Amino acid sequence: MTKHKIQNKFKAKMLNDKTFVLVFVILILNLFCALNFDICHLAFAQTADDLELILDINSSTIPIPKVFKPNLDLSGRGFNSDNTWPQSLASKEALDAWQKDIGFNGFYRIQYNLWEITQLAKDQAAKDKMLANYENIIKSINDSGGTVILNLFGTPAGMGKILDKNSSPLNLAAYKDLVKGIIKDLSCEKKYNIWYEVWSAPDLEGFFLGRELDYLNLYRLVSESVKELEAQYKIHIPVGAPGASSWFHSIGENNVLTPEKSLVYALIKFCYQNHLNLDFITWHSFSTDPKTEKENTIYDKNALSLVRDWLSYFNFDKNISLIVDEWNYDRHANLIPERKEKAYITASYIPARLKNMYEAGLDNQLYFCLEDFQGNPEGVTRNIGVFYLSLKHSGGQKVSYNVFRMLKELEKNMFSVKLNDEFTGAIATKSDEKIAVLIYNYIDPEIAQSLVAQNIAGFSAAESKFLLGLIRSDQLSKIISQHEEVGTLPTTNRVKNLLKNAKELYAKAEQLKSAKRPLKLNLKNIKGIYSYSQFTLDSSCSLNCEFKPVVEKEITAQDSYQEELSLTPYSVNLIVLKKKPEVKISEAVKTETPKIEASKVEAPKLKEAPKDANTAGK
Repeated sequence: MTKHKIQNKFKAKMLNDKTFVLVFVILILNLFCALNFDICHLAFAQTADDLELILDINSSTIPIPKVFKPNLDLSGRGFNSDNTWPQSLASKEALDAWQKDIGFNGFYRIQYNLWEITQLAKDQAAKDKMLANYENIIKSINDSGGTVILNLFGTPAGMGKILDKNSSPLNLAAYKDLVKGIIKDLSCEKKYNIWYEVWSAPDLEGFFLGRELDYLNLYRLVSESVKELEAQYKIHIPVGAPGASSWFHSIGENNVLTPEKSLVYALIKFCYQNHLNLDFITWHSFSTDPKTEKENTIYDKNALSLVRDWLSYFNFDKNISLIVDEWNYDRHANLIPERKEKAYITASYIPARLKNMYEAGLDNQLYFCLEDFQGNPEGVTRNIGVFYLSLKHSGGQKVSYNVFRMLKELEKNMFSVKLNDEFTGAIATKSDEKIAVLIYNYIDPEIAQSLVAQNIAGFSAAESKFLLGLIRSDQLSKIISQHEEVGTLPTTNRVKNLLKNAKELYAKAEQLKSAKRPLKLNLKNIKGIYSYSQFTLDSSCSLNCEFKPVVEKEITAQDSYQEELSLTPYSVNLIVLKKKPEVKISEAVKTETPKIEASKVEAPKLKEAPKDANTAGK
């Protein structure tokens, strides 16, 4: 046998041996995994893409936008045994806890129920106490440097077209006198910093009974009252609306493909035609999609840009505040575990949504709301607050509450950072003595549907109709979950490509729901000694979670510093670095022997000689 043949035979034997070993190892691993599924599932799930966040401490910053403040609608509970406490306002205990931990230095929305107040007209003492309860909250917010959005809603008995608190007003003069008196008292005489919002969700029948023109005339009453008071007292009083349930909704059927039928558009046009004040525009937006504000329109721009175009067209300042004043994690159900038992999911959604709100161009937001709803006369139970409650006890804080405590820790100057990742992002801030970096890892459970919603307006009418049909028939879910092929669908290649992208994104999201993501945080141009604190919110806690660091240490940086993090699914991490003061060495520690005056030096005393001769030599 030649040398060449011997080598080939040897290689073949080695290959067979390696193959046998590999097959044996795979069989053992399969057996192990069959017995220990959870361990293997986590081990193989660690294959997610690594992330790196590079932050140059000397890079330029901007003042942190208002949209990142822990703003809140103060509603909740919906019932109270004390009839002088506003029933739509959260409990005093929840308000006190928020004020203590987070403070009121931001935007806070209060639902001011005109129907409820006037129901106490026969008991003046009770009515005065309710008004005082409202005013105490307004004063606390103003004293803290915050701003109140006072939502005026509810038509008092005798002023509506029907006897219903949601009725449109019939006695317009009486309604105007009532509203004008409230604004005069709070803004002109007591000089509180209040923005007045006219109604909430008037596009929904359960909140407003009337036509579009009825609502617009209602807005006219408030705006005219404001104009008259501004002229009399020489002050500016902001007024806005409509607080619709979505930016494109109208009083009647409408969808995103016909935005000019929206109540927002109608209000802007109405204010232009009637020379009315319009200082800000509001709407609500509940979703699982953190990129909701980035959804495209038929004009190839997002809703915020489109609304600003409408403002410019009707000769308004296009830079007036656009505010989403009710938003939350939502899957079209009143009660969902992601807002209580698994509230860490909502917690991770909050900073992801805020970051995208800022990037889309939103001016401000108010999270809805402070406390869950339960036991109210309307029978509406919703676990939508940052405080849960029980009829048997006072309830407590959800982990989503601690996200707002994290937001409070952010500094006044913000870096421009982007991870270029679909699921993970960061908000990085600094001051002279502190660096605060908030990192979130959120996976949208409805990411495929969200991708279609973000892009549907960019397709033709026929394509959009086809996509809407897929969503309504639940056929989209079958396509995404691989139960139906995209290629066989009777539609265009553009639609098929969108659906293929949605399938791929869904598959990636499913992988990351059980994968830890390694992230390297690299800080450049950082020097000195810092205290390092890391706060983490994740699946380890959902209710009554203590807000304290999981890691505390001291670090020394010489031009750079790197920290390796492991981001669990649906988690938020806050890294806080506080600079320690430098230890200054005193000038000169003199080493010379101090000079001593001779006259002050005492001679040493000599010991007396021992009297015992036997000890004389000792």
